[in-house]
Amino acid sequence: MVVDCWFDPSCPYTWLTACWLREVEQVRPVRARWHVMSLAVLNEGRDDDPEGDPEGWLWQPVRLFAVVGERYGQDSLAALYRSYGEAVHERGEWPDVPGLLARLGLPADLAAVMGSAGSDDVVRASHAAGVRLVGPHVGTPIVAVEGPDARRTAWFGPVVSRVPRGEAAGRLWDGTLLVTATEGFHELKGRPHAEPRTG
Repeated sequence: MVVDCWFDPSCPYTWLTACWLREVEQVRPVRARWHVMSLAVLNEGRDDDPEGDPEGWLWQPVRLFAVVGERYGQDSLAALYRSYGEAVHERGEWPDVPGLLARLGLPADLAAVMGSAGSDDVVRASHAAGVRLVGPHVGTPIVAVEGPDARRTAWFGPVVSRVPRGEAAGRLWDGTLLVTATEGFHELKGRPHAEPRTG
């Protein structure tokens, strides 16, 4: 089963969902396919700034990720997300982006796209493809699967503050599929967010 996941690389909770999906790949017959979405695009035109980003910093990573996905494909996009996420969300470091790209076998000068609006149409198109599945009332991540009846099911989340490992990850996957595939399902929420923790 292919699992499509739309993510903003700057979101720490989305990083935990991505880590969970990688765990699920080890215990269930699924394969994640990654797509960029953007909190900057999602929040355009709002009177408030839920991300606290008046300078537009959130545009920079999604531009890079969108270009890598478009030019170099899924494997490169997944490798970039893993390396970037481990640096930013696990070690609390802002990575040397040209060096990071070079270590992944990608052109170091791709880092220049982060400061240019030239790839924003690619970001917007990928973002729109994910949001169309659930609507603009949600955030990142958006996850979608195609069921055995060829019906596509999509949802926001799950938002977790800890990463389930092994069979616990598989059980959360099974439950998520069961709930989200239920006719008429719209939303399920838990307790207020705890601080994200990868360990």
